[in-house]
Amino acid sequence: MTSIVVLGSMNMDLVAYVPRAPARGETVTGRAFRTVPGGKGANQAVAAARAGAEVAMIGAVGADDFGVRLRANLEHCSVDTDLLRTSEGPSGTAHIVVDDEGGNAIVVVPGANATVTSLSHGDEALIGTADALLLQLELPLSVVTEGAATARRLGVRTVLTPAPAQPLPPELLAATDLLVPNEHEAAALTGLTDPHAAALALLRDVPEVVITLGAAGSLYAARGGEPVTVPAPRVRAVDTTAAGDTFVGALAVALGEGRPVREALTWAQTAAALSVQREGASTSMPYRTEIEAAIGSLDDLEADPA
Repeated sequence: MTSIVVLGSMNMDLVAYVPRAPARGETVTGRAFRTVPGGKGANQAVAAARAGAEVAMIGAVGADDFGVRLRANLEHCSVDTDLLRTSEGPSGTAHIVVDDEGGNAIVVVPGANATVTSLSHGDEALIGTADALLLQLELPLSVVTEGAATARRLGVRTVLTPAPAQPLPPELLAATDLLVPNEHEAAALTGLTDPHAAALALLRDVPEVVITLGAAGSLYAARGGEPVTVPAPRVRAVDTTAAGDTFVGALAVALGEGRPVREALTWAQTAAALSVQREGASTSMPYRTEIEAAIGSLDDLEADPA
């Protein structure tokens, strides 16, 4: 079984579903409201665990009811929380508006996530047991960089999701094995709107890149190789929240199992396609059996186009 450690954020998602997002100064009437466990780190942990990995989480929740619920949700999803900290004050929250086309707008309030500023000896030891360390940018940049450097020193593969988009320090890029931005984040990092051009530019800093392209699929590029583009399954999106995190978690599992790149991308995109057909973040993420069944359906369609 692939072993994955996630160093990342934990948020309670406060989700409002609306026909369309309000413009500045405008009030709209929503059709539903939910509180759903989320945070990019926790989302990737749940996605990887449901896809079949052994997963442990490093991060923090607050000393509030949200913190209790966030920890319990990870444990329910078989994610190891032994090193998950509880800090004084509130847990992180994400305030999300989801429109009827499945698009979203998000405001993140870090809360307890901002208290994770360095690794403990226990954190470092845990990272050393993993096949891969998953990182994002909802924790302080200093600890993300420390985590990547620790993984590099211990021979653990690092997978970085550069979101929310921001300039990345050279020392973080130098310790990153696989960078997984979406097309907007890739453009923000490179100033290039064409994904192929952005991928080639990013390869100057990291050895491998996967740029997610939403409904268009994903683009993989590595130093010394030809880029690979894999289309996504065609589905009707209900809620795209955490689709990228689902993709990254499933991709890390597929690569950890030694699947070829094209197969791993197809596996991850199928997981993401299943998630966008359901509402919520971690609650929308598919289990391994669901991914395999959906992959089987795709194979059947390719074998019998009629």
